[in-house]
Amino acid sequence: MNPDSGVAELKDTRAIKDRFYSHFRQEARLFRAPGRVNLIGEHTDYNEGFVLPAAIDLYCWTAIAPRSDTSIRVYSENFSESAEMDLAAPPRKARGHWSDYIFGVIQMLQSQGARLTGANLLISSDVPLGSGLSSSAALETCIATAFLSLARLDWPKKDLARLCQRAENEYVGARVGIMDQFACLCGEELAALMLDCRSLSFRPIPLPPEIKLVASNTMIKHALAAGEYNERRIECEEVVRRLSAKIPGITSLRDVTLQQLSACKNVISDTLYRRARHVITENARVQDFAAAMTRRDLHAVGPLLKASHASLRDDYEVSCRELDLMVSLNLAQPGVIGARMTGGGFGGCTISLVEARHTAPFVEAVRSAYEADTGLKPEIYVLSATSGARECIA
Repeated sequence: MNPDSGVAELKDTRAIKDRFYSHFRQEARLFRAPGRVNLIGEHTDYNEGFVLPAAIDLYCWTAIAPRSDTSIRVYSENFSESAEMDLAAPPRKARGHWSDYIFGVIQMLQSQGARLTGANLLISSDVPLGSGLSSSAALETCIATAFLSLARLDWPKKDLARLCQRAENEYVGARVGIMDQFACLCGEELAALMLDCRSLSFRPIPLPPEIKLVASNTMIKHALAAGEYNERRIECEEVVRRLSAKIPGITSLRDVTLQQLSACKNVISDTLYRRARHVITENARVQDFAAAMTRRDLHAVGPLLKASHASLRDDYEVSCRELDLMVSLNLAQPGVIGARMTGGGFGGCTISLVEARHTAPFVEAVRSAYEADTGLKPEIYVLSATSGARECIA
């Protein structure tokens, strides 16, 4: 860990605990969980495929202290708003509110037998909302880690990732895969995770120190994103349903080869064919990317990122003008290894691999050119891979 980052975290820790005390008049314990950026492997996780995310040094922080009753009282600094629930009579359904992610995780923990106490919480996050950097998963995993620690329970991280995913699937209503929660819990410093989303086996892929991860936020979040995300998952499931009559034993697109898909093209629409083609080819790109990074062959990485974006744009149809523009601007800069959109799509961020010595001019040039074209001021983050959710001990 960079010594400077340790000093910064200590300051953050003290400041957040002080603000918690001002709000609740209690001493708090403090937990943090990182956001994540996905280097490659988009929309493959819910198809039991392969992904290559990295936990990043943008964090959700949760200060927490127990109460003597069954009330959960939460204050969000990001929304300047409070929310409450009672462990003895939890809300039966989500209400389209930021607290759904918190209350969903708490109820999932209770459903698995965790005996939780009432608590006061203060939430503060510097993971930008709606950016494709997993602000929701950072919140979910931070809450889960804090409550389990308060209850003196120790769960395997894989099980906790599944539980947080279920909270988002079943309570919030977003049919996300396992990648985000897994990366936020199991991230490693200076490495991405090559994750098999079926078995949840993974291995760290070291990131060269001379390369920086740069996320460029388009500042766009289209209203149709959530519905379209769920629709893409339904489309993938429909392909598997139709192909299973011709390819016995398949349970997800993970099990289908490109040759098999082509042979069965007559039983699915062109749209479904293209959705499946993206997933199948993206799985191959993830494996090729991991192999190239392992042998430190950066020349092989750029074309894979470019092909991933083209597939997401043309076959999966989850890009938008602003993302395509941002990718083009990223690729036009000196020192860029490759770039593509990252996250669910329809806005949010691009991810670029940039030579460290070029990051400052990259940031300035991209910011200026994007604002000149769109009138929007992009937020650009130079990121480092970091460790997963944990308690912060000052």
